[in-house]
Amino acid sequence: MADMAMFLGALLIVYVVPGPDMILLLETGLLRGRGQALAVAAGLAIARAAHVTLAALGLAALFKTHPWAFDAARTVGGCYLVWLGVRLLRAGPVSYDAVGQAAPSRAGWGPALLSGVLTNVLNPKALLFCSVLLPQFVSPAHGPIGRQFAVLGVVLVGLGLALDVMCALAGGAVGRWMSASPRAQKIQSRVFGVALIAFGLRLTIAQRPA
Repeated sequence: MADMAMFLGALLIVYVVPGPDMILLLETGLLRGRGQALAVAAGLAIARAAHVTLAALGLAALFKTHPWAFDAARTVGGCYLVWLGVRLLRAGPVSYDAVGQAAPSRAGWGPALLSGVLTNVLNPKALLFCSVLLPQFVSPAHGPIGRQFAVLGVVLVGLGLALDVMCALAGGAVGRWMSASPRAQKIQSRVFGVALIAFGLRLTIAQRPA
């Protein structure tokens, strides 16, 4: 298998660049609490695993041979991000208990998990990223191709999950610290809402793959 250190370096560069996944994690941790943010992180991991599987099966080529599929996916994904952003802009302050914990959601962790899955899985560029990156580090000379894809996929999902958990915990900690200020919560909601809308619009007008 090709240089794992180079693969990890490429992943780190991609993961630390702010995007809709990171914005969603921070927003959830700050405004909804650590538990909800960890559920989002789990959803993102599930979506990345799905992208790795689809890339290994070669389904990403569908976006190249059928541009309408890419257009449909990016439109749905972009609209979903815009919807999340608008919902944030309209959200009110979050209730906290006496020790600064966000009040548990009546719906449980399911919606947060689903938002993590949809935010990533509806982004066709994430699938294209996997389909372009993974083959660069696979070689027939280093054993079965399927096994190499599996190892790289586990690393991709595992590293992403580790960084997402750190982001979720950090967001939750800051959220507890700022829990006494409804005004700060409102500002956070507006900032993250606008950011998600911007990412959604950017995804919607993204260029088709060459």
